[in-house]
Amino acid sequence: MVLLRQLLGDVLRRLRIRQGRTLREVSASARVSLGYLSEVERGQKEASSELLLAICTALGTPLSQVFREVSDNFALAELQNEPVLEMPREPALRELAETTPRTPQDLTDMVPV
Repeated sequence: MVLLRQLLGDVLRRLRIRQGRTLREVSASARVSLGYLSEVERGQKEASSELLLAICTALGTPLSQVFREVSDNFALAELQNEPVLEMPREPALRELAETTPRTPQDLTDMVPV
């Protein structure tokens, strides 16, 4: 089962890491505790709309962009008809799952520039 809070946390974490920022920096800018931001990124806490807006503002990213990426990831999980966060146990399937693009951004990253 795909949990929306986990997909949202994954998107927020990827954005932060792409920017080369630490949890401490983003949490200070968003005025949210470091521990709570960490739990949101790990999909352990449901963030309110106000908190999501504060985090996105701290990341300099529109909330709509985050929702779009989460929506794309959710759609991919539905199309694959498998949980997005669980890896297959069989080695051959695990290898396939690890090399298969999961998001539109993964596909974009694969295109040579």
